[in-house]
Amino acid sequence: MSRKYFGTDGVRGKVGEFPITPDFAMKLGWAAGTVLASTGTKEVLIGKDTRSSGYMLESAMEAGFSAAGVNVALIGPMPTPAVAYLASTFRADAGVVISASHNPYYDNGIKFFSNSGTKLNDAQELEIEALLEKALNQNAMQCVASKKLGKVRRIDDAAGRYIEFCKGTFPNHLSLAGLKIVVDSAHGAAYHIAPNVYRELGAEVISINDRPNGVNINDHCGATHLDSLQTAVMVHEADLGIALDGDADRVMFVDHNGHVVDGDEILFILAQAAHSKGEMTGGVVGTLMSNLGLELALKQMDIPFVRAKVGDRYVVEQLKETGWQLGGEGSGHILSLNHASTGDGIVASLQVLKAVLESQKSLSEIKAGMTKLPQVLINVRLATADADADSILATTSVQQAVIKAEGILGDQGRVLLRKSGTEPLIRVMVESTDTIMTQTQAEYIADAVRAA
Repeated sequence: MSRKYFGTDGVRGKVGEFPITPDFAMKLGWAAGTVLASTGTKEVLIGKDTRSSGYMLESAMEAGFSAAGVNVALIGPMPTPAVAYLASTFRADAGVVISASHNPYYDNGIKFFSNSGTKLNDAQELEIEALLEKALNQNAMQCVASKKLGKVRRIDDAAGRYIEFCKGTFPNHLSLAGLKIVVDSAHGAAYHIAPNVYRELGAEVISINDRPNGVNINDHCGATHLDSLQTAVMVHEADLGIALDGDADRVMFVDHNGHVVDGDEILFILAQAAHSKGEMTGGVVGTLMSNLGLELALKQMDIPFVRAKVGDRYVVEQLKETGWQLGGEGSGHILSLNHASTGDGIVASLQVLKAVLESQKSLSEIKAGMTKLPQVLINVRLATADADADSILATTSVQQAVIKAEGILGDQGRVLLRKSGTEPLIRVMVESTDTIMTQTQAEYIADAVRAA
């Protein structure tokens, strides 16, 4: 059974348009509260990023949970992984994040975490959706008796607790003293968290894009727009730069030469560091989009590599199935399950910094063992938000374009088409050993998708 509202990363869309409306958020809160309460839930913890729409959606969710008889703890602007951690440490039964991650300010989203800090499974989301449908279409939302309504409290020391958690994942015998680091918080949820973590561990920190105003989150900054970080690293002659996205579940680096170090290279660095110390247990989980260069570099170290579907929830599922600890995506979602239960940009960055310090090399040097193959990703935006991506992908013209491109690439490359789980896009990815051929075939397939 397919899900109607929950994408690969919860519910997401444009603010003011269904489903990101106050009415939907309230009924989603009620449906989730009702389902979770049936399993014993008494309190949920709600965090958000820095979008101005977060206040509206937070209030609506709060009302829905209260109507279902579930208490609410509010922690304000906080990274997504912080909500996952704090839901557990404050003994809440579940966590809710109001964020659209790396999307522009006019989008927002809602996602849930269990009390163990992991995302809800498909069965739970389907159960919530079934009740939500009744609330939306049959006016089935009900309110518990007044004496059973959920109560609301605000937690004031959440940021400090999470900062200490992040620092606790970094070895006590190491220090960042002597490192100059530029930190780009994307005007997002980590603006008051990330710079303090690195400072308190000893680094000299130059903090940029750390003044959120409700509408500047991810605006030409952060993990999806690295130009300003690259410039700042060079201007300040920093050792490296660290970029987070709006909810700080992604991280990207820039080395001292201004070159980007992406999620695939981060996975290589972490695997190489563990392998060199004899601490690599199992293999690495990537995704269908992971660069082939990562797979080949891991193979040279006899480290197994498997590909999951795109989306960090699927990487987590694969990690649990294999019993491995390390996985992630090229976009900077890094899973290190021996340190955090979900993708955590700050925690992942600290593991990279640990590798740099222990190797006594620069970031540029320790990434050199992996050679990325030319990879072109073209995002084809659908004509309308409700356009059927599956139908477009199934058209004869698109299928024939893929077959032709694969014939040209042969065994020197691969093609991947997939619809986005968070935006009205079809992603066209082509990878091969030849840069020009890769670009040409990606554009050829993208043109076929646009014309379909």
